[in-house]
Amino acid sequence: MNDKLDLKNETPHFGKPLLAAVPFLDEPINADWNDALKQLPTGVVDLVVTDPPYGMSYQSNMRKEKHKKIVGDDNIDWLESWVVELKRLCKPEAHLYIFCSWHKVDEFKAVIQNYFNVKNILIWDKKAGGMGDLEGDYSPSYEMVIFCSNGSKKLNGGRDSSILRTIRTNNENHPTEKPVNLIKYFIEKSSKEGDIVLDTFAGSFSTARACKESRRHFLCFEIDADYCAKGRQLLNGTAVSLF
Repeated sequence: MNDKLDLKNETPHFGKPLLAAVPFLDEPINADWNDALKQLPTGVVDLVVTDPPYGMSYQSNMRKEKHKKIVGDDNIDWLESWVVELKRLCKPEAHLYIFCSWHKVDEFKAVIQNYFNVKNILIWDKKAGGMGDLEGDYSPSYEMVIFCSNGSKKLNGGRDSSILRTIRTNNENHPTEKPVNLIKYFIEKSSKEGDIVLDTFAGSFSTARACKESRRHFLCFEIDADYCAKGRQLLNGTAVSLF
């Protein structure tokens, strides 16, 4: 028995667009979100999981050779136009998980809550010191995740703690790489098999890898060509092939 999903040949039910009409599906795409999202049809996204630039001009000092500076991390002037596009693309019951730091969470939340229901601020406990000023008073060991809803859909499996404990990555592939297992947790709490998950700042394509493992489609965009190429390699190495 073949248990693979053949969603591209699936007959759509009412309100569900043909997946064949959605460009960029299930491919790592080297593109600026501002260009790519405009080419997507309205109301196709079931879930957003993304780690946008925080507007902090962050650059890793963890290695002898630094990662490149993150493109677009000088400011957050783009924030509202980005959220407007997310609103257009999201289905009425979509959930969103948006990573953020304590430095910028108030600014992000102030804009996002004009378009979505901000339900909670989740805390990702990295179980170890993370990025930040190496001469600062305290080593940051957490990041925030703004959890939003476009409607009233409930979480799969009921309520869980708002504190999520999983070890951070060593950032080998990107300066702000996120653990695949953490992204996969969000995906499984807020979507079902065959849904479309959007990540507009794909980085090392953790979201794409988590989608591949959990039988979801992905729309993942990364503006930096080198990181996109690396992400493609990582994605091709993901063990589970689904579509």
